[in-house]
Amino acid sequence: METTKTHGAEAGELDADRGPDRTEDDGATDATAPETAPETAPETAPETAPPGTVPATTVEPQDLDEPDDVDEPETPGSADDPADPAGVVPGAAAVVGAALGLASLTGTWLGTVLAERRQLIGQINTSSGSPAQQIEQIYGAPWHTTAAVNGVCALAALVVLGAVLLAGRNAAPWVRAVAWGGLALGVLGLCVAAGTWFDLFGGLPSVAGTPVSSGG
Repeated sequence: METTKTHGAEAGELDADRGPDRTEDDGATDATAPETAPETAPETAPETAPPGTVPATTVEPQDLDEPDDVDEPETPGSADDPADPAGVVPGAAAVVGAALGLASLTGTWLGTVLAERRQLIGQINTSSGSPAQQIEQIYGAPWHTTAAVNGVCALAALVVLGAVLLAGRNAAPWVRAVAWGGLALGVLGLCVAAGTWFDLFGGLPSVAGTPVSSGG
């Protein structure tokens, strides 16, 4: 009995000696645990997205720019592109043809000069001719000369504008409009020139015969 009590007392003394050290070790372990937990938790925790959602992707600013290989629509008549000859030639021909059709109605400087020259020639040739010859050479010949020049302009307009309308079926709308307008002027000018040439709008003036006096 005494031996058992002696061993129990010795064990109690050993536990009393160990008590403070053991408590300090346990406290040190508990104190270090909160320090290491926050550092290791974010690194080891996997990032998972909720089910049914699409993971977001980052878009860099350079991806929002337009690609370089996209072709921009070209506008007609732009400064970067040269003028298309296929569209310029029909337009120029239509303008020239319309001008010729208008000239066939209003007359030209060339027709006026040729008519005055023909009138001067008639005056020289009929200085000693009859009145009928003078009317024919001084009035009729210049009139017919003007009609001939206007008729040539009308025919030239019809040829040019006819070629524009036949060859330029895919031309711009304004080209075809000018061509049709000039064609109408050319047809009208040709009709007027033909009527002038054949004296349909008025014949040559005539001189009444001088009565012959009988001697008595």
